[in-house]
Amino acid sequence: MKGATSPKKKKKKITGKKVLKWIALTPVSPLLLLWWLLRMLWKGWCGFVHLLGFKRLDGYILKKFLTTYFFLILIIIIIAIIFDFNEKIDKITGTGATWGEIIFDYYANFIPYFAVMFSPLFTFIAVIFFTTNLASHSEIIAMKSTGMSFRRLLVPYMLGAGIIAGLTFGLGGWVVPHGNVAKNAFENKHVKKRQMVDVAENVQMQVDTGVIAYISFFDNRTKAGSGFILTKFEEKKIVSNLEAETIQYDTLADHKYSWTLRNYKTRTVRSTRDILGHGERKDTTLLMEPKDFFYAYGQQETMTIDELNYFIDRQRLRGSAGLATFEVEFHKRFAAPFAAFILTLIGVSLSSQKRKGGMGTSIGIGLALTFAYILFQTVSSSFAINEGWNPALAVWTPNILYFFIAAWYYWRTPK
Repeated sequence: MKGATSPKKKKKKITGKKVLKWIALTPVSPLLLLWWLLRMLWKGWCGFVHLLGFKRLDGYILKKFLTTYFFLILIIIIIAIIFDFNEKIDKITGTGATWGEIIFDYYANFIPYFAVMFSPLFTFIAVIFFTTNLASHSEIIAMKSTGMSFRRLLVPYMLGAGIIAGLTFGLGGWVVPHGNVAKNAFENKHVKKRQMVDVAENVQMQVDTGVIAYISFFDNRTKAGSGFILTKFEEKKIVSNLEAETIQYDTLADHKYSWTLRNYKTRTVRSTRDILGHGERKDTTLLMEPKDFFYAYGQQETMTIDELNYFIDRQRLRGSAGLATFEVEFHKRFAAPFAAFILTLIGVSLSSQKRKGGMGTSIGIGLALTFAYILFQTVSSSFAINEGWNPALAVWTPNILYFFIAAWYYWRTPK
């Protein structure tokens, strides 16, 4: 009939069973999972900063800090890539390197390596740059006029330093070492043309407590050697001796440390007499691998923190020399991220006040302190490697010294 109203459509209720059915029938795409993960991370981050009592002003400072830091890193990386490519273009193209190798094997790993190396420097510069800008526009004065103390002002700065330190630690501890394997291989092949060392002579190491192994000659290409001697000591006395003309590492074995000895002789020392033995072939397990006989240039940069720790403990047990380089690298993985907090504190204390010289004075003092820090760290590390200084003390000394400098700047800054 005319004028009759059409019946209202009933709204369908969304029940839990329907939601589960839609999830079961809908294919989950990687982009959907990524969106969900980022959403969860953002909610977790918001909850975390809420617990810290974060306000909009803190978010403003944190955003300025991180965007300035990443912008400076991006600019310097672009400049470094241009100069590096311009310097090495003849060597790279002359050896037949493909663009895929140049981009993915070299520069894709060059970027995080360079970013981690100069992260403390650009943390300091970023803090000074944008904090001086805030001070010159009287924004920090306005913050303090509302009752905000200098200690409270440091909260977003320290959180930003914590984010940078976490990224530096994660990249430098695990990501960069894996990338350095491909980067170093590319440099050795196309740039430096450094041949890999495949032969070792007169290798001696402790493979177990009181067990000394000696190999006169070893070829890493064939995984075979000659002139092998294995001597076991107890209370500084020889209790057994094993000699073999040749030794071969079994690369097809189900477990590591599997070796085959040929034309061997054994001697077991007893209180009254010696027991002698010999044979043509002997399969045995020795706690050593062919890679233990070679120290490649820059090898410490290709190891993660876990691998460095295991390698140092193992080589120390064997009585190996030349471990200072690896110990210095191990402690640098922890000292470099920690420096972000110290340099951030110095930067804020130095640039939070208006100066007659403006931004130039703060940046000049900041750059002088930063380059002095890098120089001091390089010199102390060199003394640890070449002069026998304690590696941990040598690496952490710049941080300890600059901690007192940061405390002094913090103490003299109006609160």
